[in-house]
Amino acid sequence: MVSSWRERRRTELRQAILGAAAEAFVRDGYASVSLRAVAEAVGLSHGAIYGYFKDKDELFDALVEQSFEQLAEALHALPGRGGDPVRFLKRAGRKYVEFGLKNPGAYEFAFILRRPGAAQKPHLAYDYLRAAVKRCIDQNRFRTRNVDLAGQAIWAAVHGITSLLILRPSFPWAARKTLIGMVVDGAVDGMVKR
Repeated sequence: MVSSWRERRRTELRQAILGAAAEAFVRDGYASVSLRAVAEAVGLSHGAIYGYFKDKDELFDALVEQSFEQLAEALHALPGRGGDPVRFLKRAGRKYVEFGLKNPGAYEFAFILRRPGAAQKPHLAYDYLRAAVKRCIDQNRFRTRNVDLAGQAIWAAVHGITSLLILRPSFPWAARKTLIGMVVDGAVDGMVKR
């Protein structure tokens, strides 16, 4: 009983640290954040935070991983994998943008914010994209046979509109839903055989 209370308390504190750190990194940038300030923000002593994260890099990387997990969950929950692969890929593109707009902090950690020396690696969300593109290629719907080329081209377009909408919210955008649809459809339709 006591150990489950301790485990629950530890989990809650870890989440509080991640939340405070996310706000600080987004607000102040990687270089300006200190573990001491994050610890103070959640009511921990400076030394106590090291029981959760060995350094600022590990804390930042945990936020990046958490963000990619949230995106992967959103994409994995998308229904319709067994239907038309092109239509599914377009829905996945819209879901990606929707995730970014509803979770701008998580999106920034996954794709925009960087720490010096951090390794860039594919995550589960990229695997979902590759699988959706591969289905289009396997069903002879795309002009190219190169999964990574097609996937990265589509990702670049979808990431572009997502990033712009997050980072430039006061720009006089055209109707958002229409704009998002045009970008996603254009990126996917550009691959489709005619």
